[in-house]
Amino acid sequence: MDAYSYQLLELGYAAIAPARAVSSAARLLLSNPFNPWSYTTIGRRLAASAELFERITRRYGKPAFGITSTMVAGERVAVRENVVWERPFCRLLHFERDAKRLRRPQPQLLIVAPMSGHYATLLRGTVEAFLPTHEVYITDWSDARTVPLVAGSFDLDDYIDYLIAMFHILRPGAHAIGVCQPAVPLIAAAALMETRGDPFLPASMTLMGGPVDTRKSPTEVNKLAEARGVDWFRRNCLVTVPFPYPGAGRQVYPGFLQLSGFMAMNLDRHVIAHLDMFRHLVQGDGDSAEKHREFYDEYLAVMDLSAEYYMQTVETVFVRHALPKGEMMHGGERVDLGRIRRTALMTVEGEKDDISGVGQTFAAHELCHNLPAEMKVHHLQKGVGHYGVFNGSRFRAEIAPRIIDFIASVEHMARAGKFQALVAAQ
Repeated sequence: MDAYSYQLLELGYAAIAPARAVSSAARLLLSNPFNPWSYTTIGRRLAASAELFERITRRYGKPAFGITSTMVAGERVAVRENVVWERPFCRLLHFERDAKRLRRPQPQLLIVAPMSGHYATLLRGTVEAFLPTHEVYITDWSDARTVPLVAGSFDLDDYIDYLIAMFHILRPGAHAIGVCQPAVPLIAAAALMETRGDPFLPASMTLMGGPVDTRKSPTEVNKLAEARGVDWFRRNCLVTVPFPYPGAGRQVYPGFLQLSGFMAMNLDRHVIAHLDMFRHLVQGDGDSAEKHREFYDEYLAVMDLSAEYYMQTVETVFVRHALPKGEMMHGGERVDLGRIRRTALMTVEGEKDDISGVGQTFAAHELCHNLPAEMKVHHLQKGVGHYGVFNGSRFRAEIAPRIIDFIASVEHMARAGKFQALVAAQ
């Protein structure tokens, strides 16, 4: 990639700023209820056009989770975000609930958000689904362009070390969910902890739409990675963060490049969505327009990834297929999924997933060959794509309840000593 692409992007934002300001002012003027033009068709069309232009050319910042309450044991309680652990490339957030009526502590659940271009807030709906029944924590990954060079590098090995350190913050026997890309580092962390006899080993892990073995049902994303090879990605996908960002001088895989790839995969769908929003605005359908705003405020907010992490992930997961081949290394230690015997496994896939094809996550069951069958669960969700695996109506109605039941069964079997008996019998 051109070494000055980041600078050109910043120049583009600066150059278009005056037009955006005029467009924003025009939208406010034309949508003002005291302006007679706001009640005419042409006025609504002009206001809608101005808003679409402003939104398409906007720089989207990191969204907030904005979760202030939830239902626990039939009572609405307040929720507060607390940072319970922090390192340069990640914060561990705890959604602390004012739940005083609980007879016993609820299971701790670590949601490992993907570090693949979007912020952890993309999993807002995932967090909300589990808050009534769990003590929820989530990995809040840092935008690499905000991390100064003096903080050092961050690669896939560091990612795994971060997860192990987080499990040490939680109680022994916590549960974890890896959404998409984290499926690999999460299952690798479990294998390493098992090998080391770590007492903070998670009781269960749920892998959702993750690239455990991308040789299964390869998608266009998988085929591109394998065909291009590591050197092509190094030459064409890495840029240097410019001044005045705190991470100036750091090599990154830029979020804007990842977003352009996401958009290109379903460009017609995004074009239709924006045309629909234009019609909703002209027709005065405020609810539909607001849903569009909420989705794209999240979807268009992207972060940069450290070059070391990106390149190691591309090579290990998508080019060499090191994990399913038994060749993945963490430092000088081999990641052997056959060592996993005490962490129950659930996998979730989407029938229409065009990023992690059907079978790629299920492959974890075959690789964890020493895990008793009673400790394994798989769910294929009909009619959903990649995003629908962890968000949306079918996730809330069909997927989340299954995961909650899975964790509850693990808790019950652990209290009854059944897991220990299963492991001993292996």
